[in-house]
Amino acid sequence: MKKLIYLFIGATLVFSSCSSIKVTSQFDPQADFTQYETFSYLGWSENSDQLINDFDKKRIEEAFKAEFEARNITYVEEGGDIDVSIFLVTDTKTATTAYTNYYGGYGAYGYGRPWGWGGGYATTTYQQYDYVVGTLVCDVFDGESKQLIWQSVGTGTVDENPSTRDKSIPKAVNKIMSLYPIEATK
Repeated sequence: MKKLIYLFIGATLVFSSCSSIKVTSQFDPQADFTQYETFSYLGWSENSDQLINDFDKKRIEEAFKAEFEARNITYVEEGGDIDVSIFLVTDTKTATTAYTNYYGGYGAYGYGRPWGWGGGYATTTYQQYDYVVGTLVCDVFDGESKQLIWQSVGTGTVDENPSTRDKSIPKAVNKIMSLYPIEATK
């Protein structure tokens, strides 16, 4: 049952805010990215599309489409100059927070005579909670040679609020695409 809950949470892949997304990217320095005018989707790798619902899958695909089109690369059903593959992984992490209350007191010892601040005491409360980290990978392959020419990986805390996905998914994808070798012109 716990596994199903985590898969459901994974289905809401959306990073809680753009600033919390860590993005890394690599590219083939021999590839001439200016020659690519069209792209097509290879699909979702390793059944990772099963971690998200169809609405979020479409949001992610549309966000990538908008980012490529902003770089003057047009979507085609098949046979694009580049092929794009999307991969999703989720991982549950545990965090611990601590809060300390300090209570001072009056007493015979301490500052001031004969009475002043005394020893007091402190109480520390610990709390553990689970959260889900999502990793969204975009792989771009040369359509002719089928060689990987660019990869970008975005990792962040998953936002479980479905009402924010229309805005947060494009922001997350924009951050992932920000390291693409061709800058957006639109």
